[in-house]
Amino acid sequence: MKITEIRIHLMGEDRLKAFASVTFDDSFVVRNMKVVEGTKGVFLCMPSRKLPDGTHKDMVHPINQQFREYLEENVLRAYEEELKKNPQGAEKNASASDYNKNAASESGQDVQ
Repeated sequence: MKITEIRIHLMGEDRLKAFASVTFDDSFVVRNMKVVEGTKGVFLCMPSRKLPDGTHKDMVHPINQQFREYLEENVLRAYEEELKKNPQGAEKNASASDYNKNAASESGQDVQ
């Protein structure tokens, strides 16, 4: 499975640096991956859903370490390239909910 497109949406928040949408084989897209600032640098988080008990569960995730490294390496490279184009990053007033509404409308989901 090859990555054929990566779209980065900079967020400009303290920990949440960006959202990523990744297309595989020009056939399948995964939206709402997050680039997050941790204590050891930026890393990639998979899209997740909050469960009734307050915990989060990944909706999708790599099955093996080799693919996880391939995915993270390419998304973080695209993130760095986007930062070079826009060194200020996203404006502080950009909101994740606006991005999520746009992503949902692109996929044909109903948004409120």
